[in-house]
Amino acid sequence: MIPVILSGGSGTRLWPLSRALHPKQFIKLLDDVSLFQGTLERLRGLSTGALAPIIVSNEAHRFIVAEQCRAIDVNPQAILLEPVGRNTAPAIAAAAIAATAKGDDPILLVLAADHAIKDIPAFEASIRAGQPAAEAGKLVTFGIVPTAAETGYGYIRVGEPTTTMRPIAVEAFVEKPNSETAQEYVSGGRHLWNSGMFMFKASVILAELEQHCPAVLAAARAAFDAAKTDLDFIRLDNAQFSASPDDSIDYAVMEKTDKAMVVPMDAGWSDVGAWGSVWATLDRDESNNALKGDVITANVTNSYIHAEHRLVAGLGLDNMVIVETSDAVMVAPMDRVQDVKKLVDQLKAKKRSEVTAHREVFRPWGSYDSIDNGGRYQVKRITVKPGQKLSVQMHHHRAEHWIVVSGTATVLLGDKEILLTENQSTYIPVGVVHALENPGKIPLELIEVQSGAYLGEDDIVRFEDRYGRA
Repeated sequence: MIPVILSGGSGTRLWPLSRALHPKQFIKLLDDVSLFQGTLERLRGLSTGALAPIIVSNEAHRFIVAEQCRAIDVNPQAILLEPVGRNTAPAIAAAAIAATAKGDDPILLVLAADHAIKDIPAFEASIRAGQPAAEAGKLVTFGIVPTAAETGYGYIRVGEPTTTMRPIAVEAFVEKPNSETAQEYVSGGRHLWNSGMFMFKASVILAELEQHCPAVLAAARAAFDAAKTDLDFIRLDNAQFSASPDDSIDYAVMEKTDKAMVVPMDAGWSDVGAWGSVWATLDRDESNNALKGDVITANVTNSYIHAEHRLVAGLGLDNMVIVETSDAVMVAPMDRVQDVKKLVDQLKAKKRSEVTAHREVFRPWGSYDSIDNGGRYQVKRITVKPGQKLSVQMHHHRAEHWIVVSGTATVLLGDKEILLTENQSTYIPVGVVHALENPGKIPLELIEVQSGAYLGEDDIVRFEDRYGRA
């Protein structure tokens, strides 16, 4: 069995914590690992011979994926990079093609990177229950036993009660219902939440794609055949992958096939799709509040308050969500958090940077935090991981002054190389080729002061880069 982890989502309903360049699956929302890492971690206990995973990721997140895998000692057999988002059908097709590239025909266990599951043994039991059906050529999905009349999920209808954990033939996939219909589904006992988790043989899903949605398969195959290997990544060809229809695997195959079966799963599952589901997943205090960070409250009930960088105080609140980050604060009633995407749409329309990245931006070599800026200056705190190096570059419009706070820096400055240690500094004039490297064993931390008429991140001319960036 090969796990296939789909990690290309954007998580807009969890703004301001989730941003385009650092979406929810890579955030430590619930505990001390990210949702993506939690997805990988719960595969360790499977007694079904799970192999190293195939990960399908947005190209912009490739270094986050690699770093978060490294941090928990997971070595993927492949990281496929999508040049554009085309929904789950092309992503799964590309993964199946990669899994069969050497002539093998493994079972694929397809999981989303942004789900939370509390009961790991129950999760493992459902996977084991579905494997014989997958080996027999069925397309197995996992339906969550409903705990409420949810209107935010699609449903799976079956022809018999869902009380036993075994594969059941699927009668229909049902779109998100209204409240009254959702209550009927839950009361009837023949509907499950559609989790978006699947298990099937690679050859079977490829054959079903060929039959029901050949355009998706053709585009994925052409994109894989024209892919380029870059470090640990397989870059799917942009033009070929972009030609694929934008279809979910449900629409492309599962709703049309006669091979669909579903295994009920009752494992404390959540798709962590909005702040309300984060609140419901976390432990809560005696006032039914979930509080994270430096938070104090008085007469606050049934609320979620998340503080990232400063004290957040709540007084006389009920059924509220407050999320504070370094550059934004979001406040909303709990029953309106599904509409956070409307705020994100406004930010996009205004071309605000807060929709794209946090103030702290992660790079393959480390990170930088823009701690102050003005009309002709910007101050950053830069952290370079041991052994890592920024690209050899120059700027047309800005000069830079570097002050080492801790660690050791090797600096290329024009045609000379200098070594800086704590409390030492250097100056990089406009137009001078330069580079920064950490040759030490501990993180290098420095303060960078930029000055000039234009301070945009696109004022970088790279001459050499070990991470393959343009």
